Amino acid sequence: MQNRRQFLQTTLAAPAVLSAQTSGQPLRVAVVGTGNRGTYLLRQALQVPGIQIIAVCDLLQDRAENAAGLVAKAGGKADVYTDFRRMLDTRKDIDAVIAATPDHTHRNVYTAILEVGKHLYGEKPLALDVADSRMIVSAAKSAKGLFQVGFQLRHDPNRNAAEAFIHSGGIGKVLYCQGIRHGRDLPRNIPWYFDKVKSGDIMVDQGIHILDLFTWAIGAHPTRAMGSGGTSLFVNDPPGRTVMDNYSVIFEYPGGVRVNMSHHYFDPPGFTGNQERVFGADGAVDLVAATFHPRESKETKQLDVPNAGQDATVRALTSFRDSVRDGRPVMSDAESAMVSTIVPLMGTKAIYEKRIVTWEEMTA
Repeated sequence: MQNRRQFLQTTLAAPAVLSAQTSGQPLRVAVVGTGNRGTYLLRQALQVPGIQIIAVCDLLQDRAENAAGLVAKAGGKADVYTDFRRMLDTRKDIDAVIAATPDHTHRNVYTAILEVGKHLYGEKPLALDVADSRMIVSAAKSAKGLFQVGFQLRHDPNRNAAEAFIHSGGIGKVLYCQGIRHGRDLPRNIPWYFDKVKSGDIMVDQGIHILDLFTWAIGAHPTRAMGSGGTSLFVNDPPGRTVMDNYSVIFEYPGGVRVNMSHHYFDPPGFTGNQERVFGADGAVDLVAATFHPRESKETKQLDVPNAGQDATVRALTSFRDSVRDGRPVMSDAESAMVSTIVPLMGTKAIYEKRIVTWEEMTA
């Protein structure tokens, strides 16, 4: 098992980029998957200087055309495709791809893009099982292009400052993490969200963001998981639903560190929101607010937050552009993303099988 230093080195490492993009040239980007998330990523990418969207692709022609329309409104021109392999074969000038396809497609989409030498910004989770995750990691290791996984909260200024404070020893030894994600139910216009086979369930598709931040803060992977969850309100709503609407899960990490996560989707408006808190021997940090709370004092210290107020996704895509240009490491490479993907897979398995699940059995 890796120690903290080895883990942090792995999480911050990135595969070598064989040919960095020349700084003066625009990064010519295609967007694959222009549904809700893909369209959002497209809008944010259009705000990043040096990114030029030259092609868009979606299985649904009208969604791809709508995306091309957004590019046109921004003063650009994007060719429209419904087959991403045909797009890659036709537009040889594509430097990089932003991919936001349903979770169950990630293995096929990501490996195909990496195998033709394109840089890739691909949404989390890495995949929906360990075997597929390993295939993607292998493809990324042998790829000519760079691969950044879309854990955009790592680029949020407040959370980034809080994580840096933790890693500097600001709270002492990390002891415990408390995560809450309470809100309304998933949007009904995205049917695959409600299919466990396609989304991995709500911890894998949604809770993964907070769990990734905690794993990053702790600097290790969990050893055991246990939990309980199910569908308490939205039974067969929408029809055919196979994902939970609530769960509570506990992860045990090396050194006695524990993560407690509560996640549900039936909250009244005044009860919604996220809580991301990391507790240490000397105090606690609120990742969302970037505040430090000493253990023996009522004082609250606002951490120094560079780039405060900037959008996390714009910053993630800007970082991707910079990594491609300069060959600098990405913050979320395939190997660290595999760790952060196995964590919710492990927790979900523990809930469904009503038992303790270990890291060793997940990765055997």
